[in-house]
Amino acid sequence: MAVEIKSKRAVVSRPPYQLYMAFTDMRNFVQYLPEDKRGDVQADYDFIHATVQGFDIGVKVKERTPYSKMEFVDDGAPFHFTLTMHFDPSTDPYKTDFQIAVDADLNFMMKTLLGSKLKDALDKVVDSLVAVSEGRMPEGFDPSMYPEGFGTK
Repeated sequence: MAVEIKSKRAVVSRPPYQLYMAFTDMRNFVQYLPEDKRGDVQADYDFIHATVQGFDIGVKVKERTPYSKMEFVDDGAPFHFTLTMHFDPSTDPYKTDFQIAVDADLNFMMKTLLGSKLKDALDKVVDSLVAVSEGRMPEGFDPSMYPEGFGTK
């Protein structure tokens, strides 16, 4: 069953090109993982694979539209999905109107169990990105879990 889930839209305090560039190389995501979680993660420019709770999960870049959109697809996940990040210009040229959309093939049980949790997770990612772009720590962030200096630049 195809399910579309969209995060809230939010304005991130970075211009579209700068925000877009942070997501272009999948190796960038590894540095944001706690050090004890990095061992089971492999990444290159186009993909990232990890073992999470016994499941092999992979994501690869399907399409890069410079400074406006990135599309990712599953690459070895328990269900098929497409994740699209939208980097739209804001009325302020130094800010980005940002949203994440996920299209997933979920059976009825998975939709019932995961549907609202996926929406909440996407909204939390957007809120965290806004917080970091404004120089604030995201809610629930534990700096001791991350490399020195993370989130302080």
